[in-house]
Amino acid sequence: MLADKYIIVITKAQPMGRLKGHMIYKVIATEFLPLRERPLHDPDEDTYYNLVKTLLRTGPMYFSYSFDITNTFQRQAKADLSAPLWKRADDRFFWNRFIQSDLIDFRTGAGAKSGYRQQGREQPGVDAFILPVMFGMMEISNTRVKSTPFTFTLITRRSRHRAGTRYFSRGIDDEGHVSNFNETEQIIILNDQNEGLGGFAGGGGMQNGRITNDGQELQIMSYVQTRGSVPVYWAEINTLHYVPNLQVRAVETAVDAARKHFEEQIRLYGENYLVNLVNQKGREVRVKEAYEQMVRLLVSSPSESKQADSYTSEKLHMVQPGQTRSQFDRLHYVYFDFHNETKGLRWNRALLLLDQLKDGLIQGGYFRAVDMPGDTQGQLEVRYQQTAVVRTNCMDCLDRTNVVQSMLARWTLTRQLTDVGILRPGESQEDDPAFQNLFRNVWADNADVVSKSYSGTGALKTDFTRTGERTRAGAFQDLTNSVTRYLRNNFADGPRQDGFDVFLGVYVPSTYIGGSLLFADRRPVIIQAVPYLLAASFFLVLIATLTRQLPNSTIWPLRIFTILWCAIGVWSWHFIYSHGMLYVNWPKLNTPRWAVEGYQDTLGTVRKDPLLGQLVTRHERGASTARLSHLEEGKKRIQ
Repeated sequence: MLADKYIIVITKAQPMGRLKGHMIYKVIATEFLPLRERPLHDPDEDTYYNLVKTLLRTGPMYFSYSFDITNTFQRQAKADLSAPLWKRADDRFFWNRFIQSDLIDFRTGAGAKSGYRQQGREQPGVDAFILPVMFGMMEISNTRVKSTPFTFTLITRRSRHRAGTRYFSRGIDDEGHVSNFNETEQIIILNDQNEGLGGFAGGGGMQNGRITNDGQELQIMSYVQTRGSVPVYWAEINTLHYVPNLQVRAVETAVDAARKHFEEQIRLYGENYLVNLVNQKGREVRVKEAYEQMVRLLVSSPSESKQADSYTSEKLHMVQPGQTRSQFDRLHYVYFDFHNETKGLRWNRALLLLDQLKDGLIQGGYFRAVDMPGDTQGQLEVRYQQTAVVRTNCMDCLDRTNVVQSMLARWTLTRQLTDVGILRPGESQEDDPAFQNLFRNVWADNADVVSKSYSGTGALKTDFTRTGERTRAGAFQDLTNSVTRYLRNNFADGPRQDGFDVFLGVYVPSTYIGGSLLFADRRPVIIQAVPYLLAASFFLVLIATLTRQLPNSTIWPLRIFTILWCAIGVWSWHFIYSHGMLYVNWPKLNTPRWAVEGYQDTLGTVRKDPLLGQLVTRHERGASTARLSHLEEGKKRIQ
């Protein structure tokens, strides 16, 4: 931050449980230690400080001193376990990478620009202080099915690339990173005992490392899924209307970025089954068509097929490569009309998608490994590898995506338990009510965490996820979440986006101390005054309505007063709603380009307003961008 640097210390951590004997912690509290006292007070410095502090307080973050939680078990099996944790960490999920950059430079001897005395010399003693922190969700549960104990774990890792909030981070960027990308790994560990049931002692002891067992192989099975925004250039623009404006740029402009994205996905996961759940009608159809056009451009000789039924004319739509000439021919697009098929709480209709994916799920398999006997580092002996992934998306990659991912996880879990002999063919883990209740609640918790990180509220329809039924309380909670999302997305997400950008190094503050006041409200005063006028009119009308009249008093002055302030209130509300882009709380650091353009266009319409136009023009002194400096600061986010 500006002229000062801070050390961020985790002062309180909650033990979440053990994986293979390694304790996993959740960050509960942090403290900022300045490396020196500030000679001058700077308001911007205080704002940067508070943005990062709020992110750390509200963001669910996890770490381990001895276990790499940023990588799946399959990737860990290929890693050099003698390397320090930070070198093994998956860069996508190493959330404090930027915060640790000075330590990393000092460790590697690349500290020329920082003026380190040990420049050019590596410092391996620093490794212990470079601790990767993951942002996401983790639950480790001690459970059993048919009297067989095992550890059930769910981990969701949120990517630090293109991280942000719901309407300020959509689509793909030039580097191939998509918004709201999450990798979810469902893990089963058998025969991992520590003086009792399951694979961890939640807070009992702090030792880490491989836990011995009673002569049985410690088996690990995991299944990985991903979610991420539709990989084209698109955006939804807040205007204070409940449904924002949708913009989709020409698909051809995003082909290079999509290639980068899918090159990485194929390299990491193998075959990619691209499940698209957006609506086939209405405003979302443009996103659906753009995605399908992108797939056609990437795969060789694409072949398409569609299925219809009594509910919808396009129940399923598949785009498959006709040949295998390039790596992109490992992409398999599957569209499912989720809303129409599941309308009226017909959730069982989602199984139609499972039937379509079943062959790919069987061929792609899952990861299975056992501990290598006598290996002190905990190296795994791999039995099976997962060679395909299902990448699911809807518009937000939240509510619909959660339903589909939990369905695929449930089907795979039944297959895994059958393969190891816990279940007989034809049986299902759903037959065990206690475990089914655990499974539903863990996946509902996952839905809430992913949703809260992106949209600001918990997921919708989680009452069904938890209980299998829709309730009045659940419907009311959905209504509350929807209203809260609207308010947060329009009036609170700007600072949240700024917090992500500062913490992740997307925006690097200037070293100049001079009171630039980046976060000051630079709108014309008359524009700022309208909401206060609306609040005043509401208050005065309320007072006039509740005021008791004296028996002999004249009524018409009070009525005129009330009508006058009612008219002022209606005009104020109409002005705010009609010029919503002036009242959205935009990010101040990396303001989206379309937000700058929309703000300027809306301000231009205000100048033509017969009542306020001259006041705004006079206030601006003829300069059309005089109050837009905060919208032009920093590196612009490409939408």
